[in-house]
Amino acid sequence: MMRLPVLLSLLLCLAAAPGPVTGADRSCTDLRQFYTGKGFILTGVPLTEISGEHLRMCPQGPTCCTSDMEENLASLSTRETEGLIREAGRSLQAAFNALHRSFDTYFTELHGRSERSLQEALSPLGPLFSQNTRLYGDLYTDLRQYYRGSALNLDETLTEFWSRLLERTFKTSAPTDVNLSEDYLECVAKQQETLRPFGDVPRDMKAKVIRAFVTARSFVQGLVISGEVVRKVSQVSLSPECTKALMKLVYCPHCRGLASIKPCSNYCSNVMKGCLANQADLDTEWQNLIDTMIQVASSFSMEPSLDVVLSSIPARIYEAVHFLQENMDAFTAKVYQTCGTPGEPGTGSPTLHEQRKKSGSLTASEYKPSPTAGLRLEMQVSDLSSKLREMRQYWTQLPVALCSKLASGGAGQDKCWNGMTKARYLPEVMGDGLANQINNPEVELDITKPDMTIRQQIMQLKIMSNRLKNALDGNDVDFQDASDDISGSGSGMCVGGQCSRNRPGLYAFPPENKVRAAASSQTRLCGLLLLLPLAVLLLLQR
Repeated sequence: MMRLPVLLSLLLCLAAAPGPVTGADRSCTDLRQFYTGKGFILTGVPLTEISGEHLRMCPQGPTCCTSDMEENLASLSTRETEGLIREAGRSLQAAFNALHRSFDTYFTELHGRSERSLQEALSPLGPLFSQNTRLYGDLYTDLRQYYRGSALNLDETLTEFWSRLLERTFKTSAPTDVNLSEDYLECVAKQQETLRPFGDVPRDMKAKVIRAFVTARSFVQGLVISGEVVRKVSQVSLSPECTKALMKLVYCPHCRGLASIKPCSNYCSNVMKGCLANQADLDTEWQNLIDTMIQVASSFSMEPSLDVVLSSIPARIYEAVHFLQENMDAFTAKVYQTCGTPGEPGTGSPTLHEQRKKSGSLTASEYKPSPTAGLRLEMQVSDLSSKLREMRQYWTQLPVALCSKLASGGAGQDKCWNGMTKARYLPEVMGDGLANQINNPEVELDITKPDMTIRQQIMQLKIMSNRLKNALDGNDVDFQDASDDISGSGSGMCVGGQCSRNRPGLYAFPPENKVRAAASSQTRLCGLLLLLPLAVLLLLQR
């Protein structure tokens, strides 16, 4: 009989002892602290776990998240991920800007040193230098404007320079009592192609200068366009399907009381590859553009190198004028045959003795490059190429970079969040790009509907690559706005060399352009289009 009360007492003690906490009794204190730490208020946040049938993104089951909390955290996960994408984009933009500043500083200093050496190289020409300093200065100004994006035709610019120099040289060498009219000097200038008064210098210098400036301008254009593509693509909003997948990846573990468990790396990869599928489609054209820019950078050091071409311009001008002075008698005789004898009848060609007396004693001017110039160019090209190579796989590496901040490392793949619980993630990792997401288990995508903003930027990359390849072949890049090529998206060359105020131009520095007729024709067209509706209304009233 005594055993029964003892047994009952023992059972009562066991019943009173603390046992495993049921789901309904589990505290939500940690989540409440986390939730307020993210800037949300605690209104409606449960104190203990509740049933999870209401959840739409997280796995259903005991949870500390209400429907409102799930929506709030889903929006937060999207904003945070978009922030990481923009941050990565800004970092890449900064790298492009640094490359642009580095090359632009190098090139403009090279251009400036060449211009400053004019006096030393050309002073032996006497009056042909002192009386024509503006002519030489205008050439350098035109070259600078072209490099900065002005819609100049370099071939025409250089031809005009040699024609004007020929006129001035012929006029200076003529007897003082001979009056040369503008029409006569124009006739003299037209003999440049047939008589080649400056020898081979104009043709040789034109080919080298055009190649140097075309490649330099297209290179900085490529850097600017690349940075603009990164900026625009990094601002593309993530899709609603991606929002759901990110919530499940990042914050559903918190709702399930598994806040300390990081997502499995392969699980994160599938989510990010799905969310960034359109961005990954940039990869082919992006790598093509980067590779072409590396080719262009390498071409700067090919003979004749960029520094040699720019620095030797004054010496080549001297060489050309010296050649003409030495052969002025023969050239003048041929001009008289074609253009007639200027001035009064019987006025003959000035003698060779008179020409040399006017021009003074000329000595050969030979360009000797600075010993350090070649080394600096080599370092510039090496630095540009190595940094560009680091950017080649940016769009396919972006999901990897994001998951390195969110997912667990390789050692914890059996004890990570797989989207449902703490366990290994079994599905295979998808490939890159939209077409490879057809069987993505984490993000639902319609692979037949690509993002149009990104498609437009792919076209920008393709256009820029073609321009760079043309530059490598020595062909001048066209002046059409790149945005016109893709129906108004993006930024590029300004139409007619002029950039409208409401759309940024191609370059970080404003081009010094010449106004062309295109702008006025566009204005007239816009005026006609505005008058069209008014005309229709008047006809209807009749």
